[in-house]
Amino acid sequence: MSSSAARHLDRCRDLERLLGALPDLLVAFSGGVDSSVLLHAAVRVLGTRAAALIGDSPSLPRRELREAEEFAARLGVRLERLETRELELEGYVANDGQRCYFCRHTLFRSMETWARAHAFTTLAYGEITDDLLEPRPGRRAAAELAVRAPLREAGFSKDDVRRYARAHELAMAEKPAAACLSSRVPLGTPVTRARLARIEAAEEALRTLGFAILRVRDHGENARVEVAAGELARARALEPELRARLASLGFTSLELAAYARAGTTSSAASTSSR
Repeated sequence: MSSSAARHLDRCRDLERLLGALPDLLVAFSGGVDSSVLLHAAVRVLGTRAAALIGDSPSLPRRELREAEEFAARLGVRLERLETRELELEGYVANDGQRCYFCRHTLFRSMETWARAHAFTTLAYGEITDDLLEPRPGRRAAAELAVRAPLREAGFSKDDVRRYARAHELAMAEKPAAACLSSRVPLGTPVTRARLARIEAAEEALRTLGFAILRVRDHGENARVEVAAGELARARALEPELRARLASLGFTSLELAAYARAGTTSSAASTSSR
């Protein structure tokens, strides 16, 4: 066994011990690989003492919601769907760099209320060690409301999460990292229900083209379409088709770029056309 495999097994055992010491667990579930792994592990260890809550709002794509509900159903875990209404918060709508704090705070408050009403005592979300390398305002909300991060506490990295998902044949084992639709709105541009709906419609319109990673960022009349660096050449070849599909949504210009996670920069050049 390689040293990395041995370390992964140690972290899995640590996670099981950590979960086993809890009286119960309510997981903030999004359908992404991190929260899916946490929920799967919690159900394995805690059984019916584990449950999940998904915060439903216009920033959650309907496709992601359906996939999350299907995963929870296959797992046989209780899943509560609660409307979080973060668009009613001025700090969230302002999108001034603290949007994620207001989003998480609203979600965790909703979880706290549900937990008290249903005799759950422990809240958790899917933070991992890699997340500590990025500025994440939502972490402050978790600290304020005593929300646990069992994966991070057990030392789980992104590699550990993927290894666990593959070992247990979870459907999202190879699912690309996803973020809420509000993350496609440029900093300083107000987040609105209409803008989120347009972003979701734009990504759905392009999804059938088969890009492994796809983000459509709303810059007013300009759509910045980001794909994996290795797929940028194909996106450029399909540019007339991309532009045609986005035109009906009010985008009059198109910029193509390689996707880069927050905190990284892309070396691939972008193109713009009208």
